[in-house]
Amino acid sequence: MGHIQFLNCMPLYWGLARTGTLLDLELTKDTPEKLSEQLVRGDLDIAPVTLVEFLRAADDLVAFPDLAVGCDGPVMSCVIVSQKPLEELDGARVALGSTSRTSVRLAQLLLAEKIGVTPDYYTCPPDLGVMMQEAEAAVLIGDAALRANLHDAPRLGLQVHDLGQMWKDWTGLPFVFAVWATRRDYLEREPLVVRKVHEAFLASRDLSLEEVGKVAEQAARWETFDEKVLERYFTTLDFRFGPDQLRGVTEFARRTGESTGYPADVRVDLLENPRA
Repeated sequence: MGHIQFLNCMPLYWGLARTGTLLDLELTKDTPEKLSEQLVRGDLDIAPVTLVEFLRAADDLVAFPDLAVGCDGPVMSCVIVSQKPLEELDGARVALGSTSRTSVRLAQLLLAEKIGVTPDYYTCPPDLGVMMQEAEAAVLIGDAALRANLHDAPRLGLQVHDLGQMWKDWTGLPFVFAVWATRRDYLEREPLVVRKVHEAFLASRDLSLEEVGKVAEQAARWETFDEKVLERYFTTLDFRFGPDQLRGVTEFARRTGESTGYPADVRVDLLENPRA
C-alpha cells in the first residue's frame, strides 16, 4: 500500500497508528507521482493516486468513496506565487516546482482559461528564492507551497494565489487533488481486504479530525509550522469524496481530458460505500 509523506495526508494515516491498523499494512513511502505510477503498473494494490493519473488509468482502478485530499475553497498548499498580477504573465516565465501533473494541469488551466494568459513554463526544484531569480511566477505544491504561502512569500513581498480558491471562484465546485484507489484486479481477488482497508481509512480520518489538536501538536514537533497553523491547515483541507467532489472531478475532466490523456467524459467507478 502507498503512503505519501506530505502533511496533507497526515490526518488520514495518524488514526491508523492510534487504532493499531497500521501494523496490518505494508506501506511503501514515496512521492505522489511515483506512488501513482506504481499503482498503475500493479506494483501496489492500494494507494493514493493523483487525480490526473487516476483519470488516465480509470479503466483499471476503482476509487474509495468519501476519501480524498481536496478542498472546497482555499487549500493553502497548492499555490501560484507571483511577482506581478496574474493578468501580466502572458509570455512570462513561470516555474513549475513540482512534477505533480494534477496541480500543474490545474494551474495551467486556470491561467489559460480563467486569467487568459499563456506563460512560458519550465520545471525546476521547489526553491522559491531561486525560482524568483529566474521566473516571474512559480507553481508550488505540498509542504513547499505551505512554507511559501505562510512564510517566504510574505517576507519577500510576493503575491500568493491559492489554486483551490481560484477553482472554487471559477466553477463553484470543490477540487480533488488525489483519491485513494485499488486496482480492479486486486478488488476482484480480495474484496474483503479492500473494504476493510477502506473502512480503516474512514475511521482514521474521522478520529484524526475529532482529535485534530493532537495531530497538529505532534506534527509541530518536527515541522516549521506551529500547532495553530497546522490545525487550521488540517481543517481547511477536504478529505471527503462525495457527490459534490465527484462533480468537481467531472468538470475538471471535461475541461482537460482531450489535452491530458483521458476522455472528457471519463467514467469514475467507486467502491461500494459501507456507510451508504
